[in-house]
Amino acid sequence: MPVPGHQPPPFFKRGLPLSAKLTIYLALSLALLVADLRLRYLDTLRQGVAILTYPLQIAAATPAEFVRNTGNYFSGLVGLQRENERLSANQLVAAQELLRLEQLKAENSQLRGLLDMRARVKVNSIAAEILFTARDPFSHRVILDKGTSQGVGPGLAVVDAEGVIGQVTRVFPLHSEVTLLSDKEQAIPVVVARSGLRAVMFGTGTGLMELRFLAANADVQLGDQILTSGLDGVFVPGLPVATVVRADRDSGESFGRIICKPIGGVAKSGSVLVLGRAEPLPERPAAENASPERSAAGRIGRKQSEPESQP
Repeated sequence: MPVPGHQPPPFFKRGLPLSAKLTIYLALSLALLVADLRLRYLDTLRQGVAILTYPLQIAAATPAEFVRNTGNYFSGLVGLQRENERLSANQLVAAQELLRLEQLKAENSQLRGLLDMRARVKVNSIAAEILFTARDPFSHRVILDKGTSQGVGPGLAVVDAEGVIGQVTRVFPLHSEVTLLSDKEQAIPVVVARSGLRAVMFGTGTGLMELRFLAANADVQLGDQILTSGLDGVFVPGLPVATVVRADRDSGESFGRIICKPIGGVAKSGSVLVLGRAEPLPERPAAENASPERSAAGRIGRKQSEPESQP
């Protein structure tokens, strides 16, 4: 207990000097560090402090993380847009190449079919391309890129890789006009491949063809293939023409109605063959070479028409 009126010495009033306090604290810190290094007694305390300060760390790092994530999002969005544009352009180029390859494949198949057709018909032929369809809506005609300059003549048969499509009706120096078999003014002598029945096929003007003047009980069935008979001297015999798709038979009618679908067609290919004739057509007989009966009749008619001479 302090004595009243007694003052403590200056040493106890001031305490330890700062250098002494620093030395003590450093020594204590080193001792604690060495003890923790050897005994690991502060691990539990350290883990507890880390748990308690973790929310504070998250709260402190959230603004910076938000800014960094926002920047990454927008930069990634721009990169994805550029990548999408690049992939779309590559896809467009690939689609164009694929379409071109498909067209080349189809054209190659058509040309192979034409080569097979040329080898099968055994006649001279001229390869041609279909330029466009004639403008007349009431007729089925197409225009070829070959004319008299290339040896195309009127009346020649025109085929594609599948079968007959028509006949040359008009010829010009550099192009020609082909009337399709489906035209209502076109007719072709044919034969039914299965039964050997001969007939004449006419166009209907609607894209189909009709076998006319056949008896109602004629041996024609659905799916029968119709071939050229070659009786006209224009179309080579044995060329595919059409397939029977409908056969209407009425017992009360003398003739049946048999509808066929053309095998070849301009919608299937753009390349065709203009076939020459297997044998030249015989020349038309001249008036001098007519039969004696007709010549005599002609002479008699001329004599009767001549005035009698005066004696």
